[in-house]
This record gives sequence, structure tokens and C-alpha cells, in this order.
Amino acid sequence: MFLNQTTYLVGSSPQSVAVVDVNSDYKPDIAVVNSGSTTVSVLLNAGSGTFNAQTTYSVGTYPYSVAVVDVNSDNKPDIVVANYGSNTVSVLLNAGSGTFNAQTTYSVGTYPCSVAVVDVNSDNKPDIIVANSGSNTVSVLLNTGSGTFITQTTYPVGSYPAAVAVVDVTSDNNPDIIVANYVSDSVSVLLNRGNGTFNNQTTYAVGSGPMSVAVVDVNSDNKPDIIVANYGSNNVGVLLNADNGTFHAQTTYAISSGPYSVAVVDVNNDNKSDIVVVNRGSKTVSVLLNAGNGTFNNQTTYSVSNNPYSVAVGDVNNDNKPDIVVAIEPSNIVSVLLHC
Repeated sequence: MFLNQTTYLVGSSPQSVAVVDVNSDYKPDIAVVNSGSTTVSVLLNAGSGTFNAQTTYSVGTYPYSVAVVDVNSDNKPDIVVANYGSNTVSVLLNAGSGTFNAQTTYSVGTYPCSVAVVDVNSDNKPDIIVANSGSNTVSVLLNTGSGTFITQTTYPVGSYPAAVAVVDVTSDNNPDIIVANYVSDSVSVLLNRGNGTFNNQTTYAVGSGPMSVAVVDVNSDNKPDIIVANYGSNNVGVLLNADNGTFHAQTTYAISSGPYSVAVVDVNNDNKSDIVVVNRGSKTVSVLLNAGNGTFNNQTTYSVSNNPYSVAVGDVNNDNKPDIVVAIEPSNIVSVLLHC
């Protein structure tokens, strides 16, 4: 289903990747944060799923996660980065033509390692949500307009929150927070009270060492489900939504060694969301096609370079078939696997 990888040079130790059109040419571009060089790389799409050489921008110390969303309502996506080493988030506003202004930073909790950017208080301005692995909290920074943000409000979650997703799981039009807790082998669900504040967490057991979480409706019941990459148990867990933001116990699917990052996207155009996972221990990407009713077929694997860290899925060559983009940490590259 996917061709062999094509690789592109980025900065030192790329940790997280996003695929978004940043220069309004209707071709998705690649943004990668590089922990070793304290930069974010932007690779503009040159057409046909190929990419130009990177342009780099300085961010905080040990950047670990990236999101690309328009935060100042100018119809140009901006870059938001969680800086693990400096306990900040960086906001780089889009200056036009896929270039970016210097960062503005905001303090968050200790060792922020995952960021999401979603409007959580229904004011049509995207807010920043960060998982702080060192302080066992999530931070919410509400958008004050023009791409600036107020001081964080924090909420307790499990031990070593490694990943965060923000999706409405209760069908009340208020996005909720879902966190994968690496040390406590759980996911936390914090329901939105309706004004951008959140209730205390409800936790659900998952596999060993969950490192990544996605929240997508996988069984076509219009209720988003939770999908977790369990790094320590070499599987993915699927927790189906039982209604009102509660979830059934996980069903697990075996994958290759060291699943580290997960995306959930329909990759075969059957209107059913499939699971895509990068596996650090086996230098592979696993694709699990949706078999219907929220169950999944056995994995098909594709080789990538050593120690893949992060995956994003988007149609980068405008053929209406989603492609896979992977950040490869020790090789200082991103890999692009075009859908064939």
C-alpha cells in the first residue's frame, strides 16, 4: 500500500512531526522539532510529494512536540512547540509564504512533552494544551486574541503524562482532554465543563508504558474512541466510547517492537479509520486496517530508518490517498512513504 521511504535532512534529533499546508498553496508541508539543535524545521512541499530543503527557526531547549494551527485568525497556520528542557511553549506566528516570526514563549509545567492546539472555550480562538511529564499535570493556556495567551491553568493527571489529545468525547460541543500516562499505565479523561475549565480526571487502564494517544471514531457510531500506543507491551489499545465520555476496557492488537507514536486516519478510502504506528524497536511503521465495528486486522509493516519517533499522516502529493511521514531521531531525517 505504501512505497519505500524517501528521506529528507532535518535538524539534530527530530522528535515530533506535523503535516500542514503553511504557505496556502494547497500542498501539505512538513514541520519537525529537533531536540538536539533547539530548532523547528519547515520543509515546503515542492509538488508530487517531494519537499524542498529545510528552513529552520529557533525555539526553546529540547523541543519535544509540535502542532501547527492558525492561532491568530489570519488564515495562516502558526507553529506551537512544547520545549521539554525549558518548561515553555513557543509560538511562532506565520509571517506569510510559509515563513515564521521569532518565537514568543509562555511558561508551562515541568518537562512538557506533548502539545495540542484546540479551541476549548468556544470563542473561536484556538487554545494551547500541554502535557507536563515532570509535574504530572496538563496546562491550559487560553487564547486572548492575536495569537497571545494567558497564564496557564493546570490540572492533575496520571504519572508521567506523555501525550495529549483534545477532542469532544461527550457530544456536547466542548472539547475534552485525553492524556496517556506513561508510568501509571493509564489514560486520563478530563471532561470540559463548558467554559474552558475541566473536571477532575477519570482514568482507564491501558497497556504498559503508553507513549501516544489518538482520539477518533473507529466504529462509525459518531462517538470518538481512544487509541493508545503501549510502548512497553508492544501493542495498541483501543477503548471504545461507551457514551457520555466513558469508555470500555481496552482491546489490544499486537504490533512490532516499541510502538512510540500513533495516528488514526482512513488510509484505504473505505470510510473507516485505520491505525498507523511507528515502532522504535523494529524500525518499522505498522498499518492496521479497520475491519469494521472498531476491530482491526493484523498489522502490515513497512521499513523505515533506525529509531523512528513520531508519525503524521496526510496526502502530500494531492492524489487523495494519505501518505505517511515519520521523524527519525538518530538519523536526523524525516521519511516520506507515499501511498501507492
